[in-house]
Amino acid sequence: MTDKQHDPTTETVACNYCGSTDTQVKYPDTRGRRDKIDWSAFRCTHPGYGVHPPIVECQNCGLIYTNPRPRQDVIIDSYEAVEDPTYLEERAGRELPFQHHLRSFEKFTGPADGRRLLDVGAYIGVFVEQAQASGWDAWGVEPSVWGAAVAQEQGLNVIQGGLGSGDLPFDAGSFHALTMWDVIEHVADPMQVLCDSYDLLKPGGWIAVHTMDANSLFAKIMGNRWPWLMEMHIYYFTRETLRLMMERVGFRVERIKPQGRYLRLQYLTTRLRPYSPPIANAVDTISKAVGLNRLALPINFGDLVTAFAQKPH
Repeated sequence: MTDKQHDPTTETVACNYCGSTDTQVKYPDTRGRRDKIDWSAFRCTHPGYGVHPPIVECQNCGLIYTNPRPRQDVIIDSYEAVEDPTYLEERAGRELPFQHHLRSFEKFTGPADGRRLLDVGAYIGVFVEQAQASGWDAWGVEPSVWGAAVAQEQGLNVIQGGLGSGDLPFDAGSFHALTMWDVIEHVADPMQVLCDSYDLLKPGGWIAVHTMDANSLFAKIMGNRWPWLMEMHIYYFTRETLRLMMERVGFRVERIKPQGRYLRLQYLTTRLRPYSPPIANAVDTISKAVGLNRLALPINFGDLVTAFAQKPH
């Protein structure tokens, strides 16, 4: 390929919220030349910080998104092909963050009491497992063939596929609760995903959408070094654009709040390595020597937020 602007696997799109094509480049393309889409860049644990296509901002509504971007079918194919053994190695470290996420969500939903919950983008089913342990009739959908298979091997109700695929065995109004943890920024059509989620919820049902806040203080300070600028991310929401999109679909947004994570020191060193390999190696060596590499640390820079919203009765 000699000119990535003529790459047949990419497309130029209008704003997903307002339909405007009036955009301004916010972060220029940093990928350099490449021959084809690499599905490994769509792994949850991929370390490609700072490597991304052009990122633009809609001059009409403020939505920030990749444009041009991989075609929708290419995005879907990439996620279906994803395999992520590193995530498996870090599985235990994911349980604590999801336990905290679930407790926060249950402040809005109330106790599980055997009600149905759907986790969209369930990957290997860690959140589904936590919700099931809390008393939910928990289900998940996951595009990755590998991820869904790993979850199913654990006996979890995770179906391979995605919202809007037309082959999911769920009727409208099937669920009391629905979650999307770090998912909506990855999809080609977030408005449609929110519409599908709305349809799947019962009247009075709750949704939790966790994503990045591109207007957070940390994002502003970091500028083009903000670590979430990555090839796998298609949309970059602010609290305002996330609220607008959810309200247009019909949700009543109750609260949007910063919600960090609990990450093991061993995992944090893998995130640090692209920026400074010597420092990452030193931290990794010392933490392993003193037995702290599996220590879970609370991390919250205010640039990850969760929107809690309800489908009206």
